[in-house]
Amino acid sequence: MSQSILNPLGQPVGPVLDCWTVPPFPPRRSLAGRYCRVEPLDPACHAEDLYEATAADVEGRIWTYLSYGPFDSRADLQAWAEAAAASEDPLFFAIVDEADGRAAGVAAYLRINPAVGSIEVGSICYPPRLQRTTAATEAMLLMMRNAFELGYRRYEWKCDRLNAPSIAAAERLGFTFEGVFRQATIFRGRNRDTAWFAIIDRDWEEVRSCHERWLAPDNFDADGGQRESLSRLTAPLVRRRFASW
Repeated sequence: MSQSILNPLGQPVGPVLDCWTVPPFPPRRSLAGRYCRVEPLDPACHAEDLYEATAADVEGRIWTYLSYGPFDSRADLQAWAEAAAASEDPLFFAIVDEADGRAAGVAAYLRINPAVGSIEVGSICYPPRLQRTTAATEAMLLMMRNAFELGYRRYEWKCDRLNAPSIAAAERLGFTFEGVFRQATIFRGRNRDTAWFAIIDRDWEEVRSCHERWLAPDNFDADGGQRESLSRLTAPLVRRRFASW
């Protein structure tokens, strides 16, 4: 159960946040990791790489649940990237693979609300070359760590209820499922029920510890195979949180 106190009328209310301060809007800055960098989206630097990466998905599976794409030409992606780079919310970043220095995917902060300390990660596009890589997971850690270090209290993940890979990713990363908003919106002319997940500030240290343990070099063998999965590390946290509701 969430914490509460009694007001002078004997009614339960949330505790006063007298030690919390409003965080700044996320700055446009690069976040460096071991396997990737998360850089503010720059069409001049990233558009060509992103077009080649997304074009490798010949079936177009990566676009089904995204509000942007697909792009039929380099010019189309360039135009989208120029508009996205100018946006404040969503605030787009390119995920650059340290192995070759090329942009391999995109993610954004959105629904940024410093006044209540809430921020969402979304608009995530992971083309085939980024999917199921260590860099892909590290990029999510870099973005969530940045949000909590800035002082945000709540870090959200939302997706179509039918988007099974996104739901699995949220659970693996340590997000807690909070419910489904039925008929939340109309998306590409279709109904969308939206699944909500979040990590809050009091969850963060345990989630961070799981990610850092998973990313540690000694968790990978000589061929790059993981010895312990991130899902195995985060699952007990999520089960315990859900059971405490």
